[in-house]
Amino acid sequence: MYKHLLIPTDGSELSGAAVREGMRLARAIGARVTVLTVTPPFHAATLDAAMLTSVPEHYDEDCKAAAERYLRVAKEAAANADVRGDYLHVVSDYPYEAIVDTAGRAGCDLIFMASHGRRGVAALLLGSETTKVLTHSKIPVLVCR
Repeated sequence: MYKHLLIPTDGSELSGAAVREGMRLARAIGARVTVLTVTPPFHAATLDAAMLTSVPEHYDEDCKAAAERYLRVAKEAAANADVRGDYLHVVSDYPYEAIVDTAGRAGCDLIFMASHGRRGVAALLLGSETTKVLTHSKIPVLVCR
């Protein structure tokens, strides 16, 4: 059975639900977890509202603060489920790559993640990190919806 789960979170309500479910699974099977949140680096030319209204220093501070909030929620879920874990914040332009790479480096044997369930044009325009992880991961991925 699985011994080490990677649970990515973006702070959304859906990924929060996946964090809680992932902790429940980890507890049930006696696994440990690594929780990961990924933020993009600052780019001067962007359509991201947070970058458009910020300077690099403030953007980085805001990203770190958001990551701490997301990981604090995961730590609370782990404490409630009595699960051991590690909590990481990575900066990357490609969240799916950071997820897959972190799972490999941490020795995880399952990625447990949410899907936002975008379809049609929204999925085409916004892409799906979950689909990219499913496509590129060499370890099993369990999608929570």
